[in-house]
Amino acid sequence: MPMSANEIETMIKAGLPGSEVEMTDLAGDGDHWAAKVVAPQFAGKSRVQQHKMVYESLGGKMGGVLHALQLTTAVPTS
Repeated sequence: MPMSANEIETMIKAGLPGSEVEMTDLAGDGDHWAAKVVAPQFAGKSRVQQHKMVYESLGGKMGGVLHALQLTTAVPTS
């Protein structure tokens, strides 16, 4: 069973405290997601490092129950 947007968002926020997460259902099927994650922990990190931090917050779910996640990451601007 695919993960819900709420489950994904909750895991990311738990792994990256203080982050803001915006979820979008790309295909309208609840199985292909896009996440925009803005987190202070990303400061000074490369885009690859930022994405790895998000994947780590998902506790190994990527490639399993969560197989399609398009990521956009950023550092807060204010």
